[in-house]
Amino acid sequence: MADQHESISLNCPPVDPSAAAAHNWFPGPPPPIYSCTLTPELVAKAREELQEKPEWRLRDVQALRDMILKEQPNLRTRLDDTFLLRFLRARKFDYDRALQLLLNYHAGRKAWPEVFQDLKPSTVKHVLDLGFLTVLPQPDPNGRYILCLRPGKWKPNDYPFVDNVRAIYLTLEKLIQPEETQVNGIVILADYTGVGMSQASNPGPFLAKKVVSILQDGFPIRIKAVNIINEPRIFKGIFAIIKPFLKEKMAERYILHGSDLRSLHRNIPRSVLPEEYGGTAGQLDMSAWSRLLLDCEEEFIVEFCQPDPLEGVVLPDSMLFEGEQASGQDDDTFRGLRSQLYYCY
Repeated sequence: MADQHESISLNCPPVDPSAAAAHNWFPGPPPPIYSCTLTPELVAKAREELQEKPEWRLRDVQALRDMILKEQPNLRTRLDDTFLLRFLRARKFDYDRALQLLLNYHAGRKAWPEVFQDLKPSTVKHVLDLGFLTVLPQPDPNGRYILCLRPGKWKPNDYPFVDNVRAIYLTLEKLIQPEETQVNGIVILADYTGVGMSQASNPGPFLAKKVVSILQDGFPIRIKAVNIINEPRIFKGIFAIIKPFLKEKMAERYILHGSDLRSLHRNIPRSVLPEEYGGTAGQLDMSAWSRLLLDCEEEFIVEFCQPDPLEGVVLPDSMLFEGEQASGQDDDTFRGLRSQLYYCY
């Protein structure tokens, strides 16, 4: 068995200590040889919400590792404790569901090469410079970092929409490194100021389906709330594209605030929001997160710019991504939804 895994990376990618020190507002990943970094409060939270028992934690990781080695011996994946814990926590320590999530995670890369090929921060610098996304420097009172998206900053003539997906994915990869995020999850704040017909109709349902599938079933992160503000009238049409692909629990986590900042503040306190959203945490700084990602270039090269992890792997028929065969039906759906968008507009 060991010979079959000579090409598998067992360790986490290197993290530049100087880069981590330069961005001390955001917590770093656990040490290379796993040692729990959770506070006693978060240990208790993980026990209650994720069924994580500290005394069994490494036993559970080893059980998942053994399943991978037995059931997917050709899968090129990290097998270190730190990495596998992400998937166990995301699926509440259910071994079978954690393994399925890990397979989905790698299947997403194979199914969508436009996103994952040569994926590193320098290739999305134009997205970061535009101000499409950032992470607010302070977590909310529940310890959840806030991913702030501003889709109105993007225009279809600027660059392909898939570049936005690449930037979001890199951000999620960085966000999930700290154990705090693995336990607490994240919150999304999407500001739709400036979104018009060109942005709303560009992705299409097939692309929307792939994005939603990765976020729901192909990435080890817990999205606890999606706050939508300043949504235009056409957002009803945009949400009609997305909603069919959302699980019921995720759909219930979408909160539409319109321009009512008081409604937003009932969900995200003013103390962690920038002035642009009625907060008291100073002006919105788009550059800090951009610098953090760009300083992690080498880390992402090790993580993503490698041979196909699924080469030689036989995946079950129930895999998340089934190729392009459904695109015709999605196109028919899109034609109907596009007419809704024009009506709303």
